[in-house]
Amino acid sequence: MSPEFRDYLLDLLAPVGPVAAKRMFGGGGLFLDGTMFAIVADDVLFLKADDQNRSEFEDAGMSAFTYEKKGEPIALSYFEAPAEALDDSDELCAWSRRAWEAARRAAEAKPKRRKKKRRPS
Repeated sequence: MSPEFRDYLLDLLAPVGPVAAKRMFGGGGLFLDGTMFAIVADDVLFLKADDQNRSEFEDAGMSAFTYEKKGEPIALSYFEAPAEALDDSDELCAWSRRAWEAARRAAEAKPKRRKKKRRPS
């Protein structure tokens, strides 16, 4: 994610709250309250989707984020943000809030990982 695009997104998303951008896997992720709700790859924004908001992305004609693994395409539950949302802070914030809610639902559905007990030395 280029620094310019990162700064542009953070400026548009300021009304959502303290959104943080972190570099990861050659791109980046956007986080709110410790929950990743967006992926940025090649300066394209992809927002988290689940069963409750996926149809909004599909109805807008947006495609899922995919990558190749062992020659096979793998689709993640992140969809490209509509282009018009990138020109309108209110619209991008609305899409991002729904993506953050989807990310929170996914995090809550995962089983809690138990911490390993340390053995006394």
